[in-house]
Amino acid sequence: MKIDIHTHIMPRDIPRWVEKFGYGKFVHLEDCGDCRARMMVGDKFFREVESNCWDPVVRMHECDTHGVHKQVLSIIPVLFYYWAKGNDGLETSRFFNDYIAEVVSRHPDRFIGLGTIPLQDPQLAIQEMERCIKELGMVGVEIGSHVNQWNLNDPALFPFYEAAERLGACIFVHPWEMMGSDDMARYWLPWLVGMPAETSRAICSMIFGGVFEKFPNLRVAFAHGGGSFPATIARIEHGFNVRPDLCAIDNDKSPRSYLGKFWIDSLVHDERILDYLIDLVGADRIALGSDYPFPLGEDSPGNLIEHMPYSDHTKEWLLYKSALEWMNIKL
Repeated sequence: MKIDIHTHIMPRDIPRWVEKFGYGKFVHLEDCGDCRARMMVGDKFFREVESNCWDPVVRMHECDTHGVHKQVLSIIPVLFYYWAKGNDGLETSRFFNDYIAEVVSRHPDRFIGLGTIPLQDPQLAIQEMERCIKELGMVGVEIGSHVNQWNLNDPALFPFYEAAERLGACIFVHPWEMMGSDDMARYWLPWLVGMPAETSRAICSMIFGGVFEKFPNLRVAFAHGGGSFPATIARIEHGFNVRPDLCAIDNDKSPRSYLGKFWIDSLVHDERILDYLIDLVGADRIALGSDYPFPLGEDSPGNLIEHMPYSDHTKEWLLYKSALEWMNIKL
């Protein structure tokens, strides 16, 4: 059994929201033949995508090839649109959520849905999250590593966390709008350097800001093996110890005490790092995540785990049991 918690999907046909709303860098696709499309952010080319980005039949065929039984579907982070006006963000979120829910309803044995919400307006976000859980049958939501100028410890987001606890919604945190992108545009550095930093930013914000203390029943998973956080936990803890006047102002508990209290995915591309993560947080807090269908992901989801000399028990946790526990579902 394999459950992949980190896969992205988008509709083939997206409204031209730039024309409707009259502003912004909303995404649309331009067909370029051969089951491919050009992904445009506003009027600028972003990347080329293939039909596995929008066609569930193609996805299921590729899943069968790699032995993946279920994908957890979430939108591509460039579609978060946190910079949009609240009601416009609600409209785009509803469109994407309806699309994911439709895919899941047609193939419930193969897909599980995560919603997207307009977190720039927490009350609208709560409203849409409730619809995702209660009406669309989703298990949780995907959010960004920050929301415009808010880090994930901002009190403006506390009502959202309270609602997620109340609804039993899991949360998948994915980096977006990477810090410093304008200053390191070459060499793909926003993705290679910025994304790991963004994920650590999200984890540290939630720890130092006391989010896990205030909302102890949150079930949060972070993408890309927790980014740079696991490799720098000793530095983070040391900083907390030597400068509590800066680091412990909102939460006096050691950052290390939170290891094992949230989930990370397995996307690390390295046997030694996977070993380290299991030792750091436990196999029961690491869930298979591939970043399908994008090039920075794992080509054959779960291949790294399957080829490691772990016990069957450990592999079961990594390949599907951790995912089930994070989503709080049973098969």
